[in-house]
Amino acid sequence: MLSMIYKSNLTYAPLLLPLLLLPLFAEWAWKISFPAAFSGVREWVLVADIVYIIVVRVLLLDTMMFIFTRSRRVLHVTLIRVVGLYLEITVITIVYFALLFYLLDVFELFHYNASISAASLANIQQHSFMAALYISTVTFTTLGLGDWVPQTLNAMMAVSAEVILGVVQAGVFMAIVIYALQNKEVVAPKGSLDQ
Repeated sequence: MLSMIYKSNLTYAPLLLPLLLLPLFAEWAWKISFPAAFSGVREWVLVADIVYIIVVRVLLLDTMMFIFTRSRRVLHVTLIRVVGLYLEITVITIVYFALLFYLLDVFELFHYNASISAASLANIQQHSFMAALYISTVTFTTLGLGDWVPQTLNAMMAVSAEVILGVVQAGVFMAIVIYALQNKEVVAPKGSLDQ
């Protein structure tokens, strides 16, 4: 499998990464079709989704590191592709957690911890996906403004997992950039450059 991924050399990865969101859409259909059954296992759904995204992200980052360090292309071409994929993985991860928070009701998982008017709070509640997207973005980037506080143990677990994914991804990205800068004079052998 790695040889197949290696041969494609990141060409089709941007098209496949949005498929990571498919389990959430299946759960959404389950929630709409069988709300009582879904609400009975929603805590386990959250745990399964957290494990799923962690495993998939670790595999993606390991695969990208493997491809990057074994690439026969000019290093800067590969670096540009990897940076693009990292950006896409970042956006997909943030959207993944936002959809997860939205699916499991962001206002049951989190409590707004700032003093605002009732009208402003009502406006936020009308736009619960935007609130979930904001929470996910602030969490992934480890900004942690403290305005949204997890209310359940599973919400705390989800926030912890997203923070770890953000920190690890930033670390791996910096490792790739440092590797590229240290080896910037490395070029591919003649005839093996990407067209």
